[in-house]
Amino acid sequence: MTAATSSRFRLPLLDTRRLMVALLFILIFAMATRIPVDTDTWWHVRSGEWMLDNGRILMQDPFSFTREGQAWINHSWGAQLIMVLFYRALGNAGLAFYTAILATAGMAVVYLMCEGNVYVRAFVIVIAAAAAAVFWSARPQMTSFFLSTVTLYLLHLYKRKHIDRLWLLPLLMILWVNLHGGFAIGFILLFGMIGGEVLGRLFDGANPDVLSWRQIGKLTLITALCALALVVNPNTVQMWGYPFRTFGIGVLQQFIQEWNSPNFHGRETWPFIFLLLGTLAAVGLGSKRIDWTDLALVSGTAFMSLYAGRNIATFAIVAAPVLTRHLHALLEERGLRLGRPRPVRAVGLVINYLLLLLVLVGALLYIVGILLPSSVAKAQTEYLPVEAANYLNKSVDPATAGNLFNSYNWGGYLLFAAPQFKVFVDGRTDLYDDELLREWIDAATGKNWQQIFEKWRIGLVVIEKDGSLAGLLRSDAAWQEVYSDDKAAIFKRSAAS
Repeated sequence: MTAATSSRFRLPLLDTRRLMVALLFILIFAMATRIPVDTDTWWHVRSGEWMLDNGRILMQDPFSFTREGQAWINHSWGAQLIMVLFYRALGNAGLAFYTAILATAGMAVVYLMCEGNVYVRAFVIVIAAAAAAVFWSARPQMTSFFLSTVTLYLLHLYKRKHIDRLWLLPLLMILWVNLHGGFAIGFILLFGMIGGEVLGRLFDGANPDVLSWRQIGKLTLITALCALALVVNPNTVQMWGYPFRTFGIGVLQQFIQEWNSPNFHGRETWPFIFLLLGTLAAVGLGSKRIDWTDLALVSGTAFMSLYAGRNIATFAIVAAPVLTRHLHALLEERGLRLGRPRPVRAVGLVINYLLLLLVLVGALLYIVGILLPSSVAKAQTEYLPVEAANYLNKSVDPATAGNLFNSYNWGGYLLFAAPQFKVFVDGRTDLYDDELLREWIDAATGKNWQQIFEKWRIGLVVIEKDGSLAGLLRSDAAWQEVYSDDKAAIFKRSAAS
C-alpha cells in the first residue's frame, strides 16, 4: 500500500476542542431523550392524525362535546403534522427523538453564540441545557424553542458579527406562526434588542458594539415586516392577538403548573437559579460592563421566568451567551487562560476516539434502556390513565354511557387513547375559555357538581381515584364505581337514576 493510498484511511483530526464539543452534544441528546408522558402530547398527536386522515387543516373542534364543531385556532397544526409523522414512523421512540433533536439543535445554536474557550462554553451550555430541560417534552413548543435560538442567533450576527441576515426573520416568522403559537418569543427578543440598542445609543454611544440609529431603524422595519408575516397562516389576522388571548385566561395562572412561578423546592429548577446567579456574579465581579441589550434581554426573560416557569427555557438561551462573555472576560482579567491546543499525536488521537466511542455507546445504551417498550409502558402507566382508557375501550358503550366528565390533566390522553369518547375538557385552554374551565374546577372540587352534571348530561366520569369528586360520587346512590386502579376511578350513572 502506497503512502498516497494509506492517507485515504487516516482518521480525521479529533483534538481536545472537537472531542469536548462532540461529547457535550451527545450527552445533551441523551438527556433530552425522554418518554412521552405529558398528557398534552396526545391531543397534538391525535390532531395530526385527524389532519392526515381527513386531508385538511383542523380548524373546528372534533374531540370534545362541550365545544364540538366550534371554531378553534389550532396554532400548532404544522408541528402536529411533524409529530404524527415521527409517531407513525417510530411510535413513542419517534416522539422522544423529535424532542431530543430539537433540543440538541437549539443548544447547538446557543453554543455558536457563546464566547471563551471550549471548557467555558461547555460548562455554561450544560447548565443552560439543564435549566431549559424543564420545558422539553414532546409538544409543539419544542419548535418554538429551536426557532427562538435561531432568531437570537440572527440578531447576534447582526449586532456582534456585523453580518446582516435580517431578511430571514420574516420568512422565519411565517414558518413559526404555522408551527406553534410561541412566535411571541421571537417578538420579545426583537423588542428587547431594539429597546436595548436605543438605550445603548443614548447612554453608551461610544461602544462599538452598539448599533447605529440606521441599523436600529432597519431592525425596527424588519420587526414590522415580521408582524405582517404573521397573517400567512390558516387563521390569518387572528394570530396577531392570539398570544394576548391565551395570556388572558385566568385559569392558566391559577391552576396550571407551567404557568405558575417556579417551585424552588424542586431540584429541577436549581439549574435556572445557578444560571441566574452565575450571570449576576460574572457581570458583577468583572470590569466588563454589561451591554444594554444583554441587560434588557436577561432581566426581561428572568422576570418572565419568575412569573411563569414555562419561560425558563427562553431565559436559558438568552443568558448562556451573556454568561460566557463575562466569564471569559473575568478569566482573562485574572490571567486564567488556556494555551492553544497542541497537535494531537497518534496515541492521543486513538485515546480521543476511544473516549468518544465509549461515551457514544454509553449514550446509546442509555437511550435504548429508556425507550424499551417495557420502560415506556411502565412510565406511561405511572403518569397517564392507561388502564382506565383500556377499560373504556373494552367495557363501556359510548352510545349509552352518556357524556364524559374527565380530569383536566387526562383529557388530552383520553381523546387519543379512547377516541370514541368525546371529552369534557383537555389542555386546549384557549378553546374552552375561563367560563367552562371554572365550571370544570367547581365540579372537580365538589362545588355545584350535581347542577353542572345535569347541565351537561354527564353519565360517565373518569377522574383521579382520591380526588374530592370521587369521594362524593362514591357516597351518591345515583353513581356506581365500575373501575378503579391505583390512579384512576371510573363512575357510571346508575340506570335507575
